Amino acid sequence: MRIGILALQGAFAEHREMLATLGVRAELVRTPGGLDGLDGLILPGGESTSMRRLAAWGGLDKALRDFGAWRPVWGVCAGLILMARRVEGEEPFAGLMDMAVARNAYGRQGESFVADLHPGRLGGGPLPGVFIRAPRVVEAGPGVEVLARHDGWPVALVQGHLLSTAFHPELTPDLRMHAFFLELCAAGGALP
Repeated sequence: MRIGILALQGAFAEHREMLATLGVRAELVRTPGGLDGLDGLILPGGESTSMRRLAAWGGLDKALRDFGAWRPVWGVCAGLILMARRVEGEEPFAGLMDMAVARNAYGRQGESFVADLHPGRLGGGPLPGVFIRAPRVVEAGPGVEVLARHDGWPVALVQGHLLSTAFHPELTPDLRMHAFFLELCAAGGALP
């Protein structure tokens, strides 16, 4: 299996380490050609505005949209913003997932927190959710399955071959979200 991680900015190294723990060698994606032959792609947390600009500058924006139209993509925090069809106050980037988001809705950097999440589908008890300037999903479309919520708001969602999390699983030792994404990729985008 070949999994790519968008490596323009953000927490790509941490995702690479998590995948290595699961026995998968991740490829860092910085150009449109880097998407060739991948079974899935992670859009990491970081700064969504910087990622948008760098992707557009390198011609990667259209390639990411085309890839995500038919291959599994997981957006984490800033990556979730990049995937949303609607973003409060700005034009959407990829517009892949049927959800509306508000940027930085969980507060500033100093208001970061960890919360126990309960994604029943993943099993294994509470999942630690690290929220750092996290976006809030304010609306999820009818074809979107909510895997976990925090204070009633969706924070982990799946829609067909697309996965999004408002929190950072790569900053904990818990491998369940990464394993779930690998299952999604192995199934060719069908829900595991």
